[in-house]
Amino acid sequence: MLHNLADPLTVDDLAEHAHMSRRTFIRRFREETGTTPMAGLTDARIDRARELLEASAVPVEQVGRLTGFDAPASLRAAFHRHLGASPQEYRTLFRHKVEPEASAGPVHRPRDHS
Repeated sequence: MLHNLADPLTVDDLAEHAHMSRRTFIRRFREETGTTPMAGLTDARIDRARELLEASAVPVEQVGRLTGFDAPASLRAAFHRHLGASPQEYRTLFRHKVEPEASAGPVHRPRDHS
């Protein structure tokens, strides 16, 4: 699942890949993760989208396609539901936190008069 986030995955696809019946797969997935397969897939897609937004300049629309959100609106809705911010707001906040201090201008330190 984690290696195919851009693909339109279904529970049946995941169960087949795991060589399990749909019902067994859902039960085992919930036992292992505490969530449903589709909720787990959405969480994984959001995590990957966050990584792309934090570490690259890939446009938001492309981030959505790379992480399996069919349309930019789907990515935005998922981000708002899970993180309370749009993908662009998330990217802006993250970059603001990691900007080098040097970009704020030179730091003036008092001279040591000893």
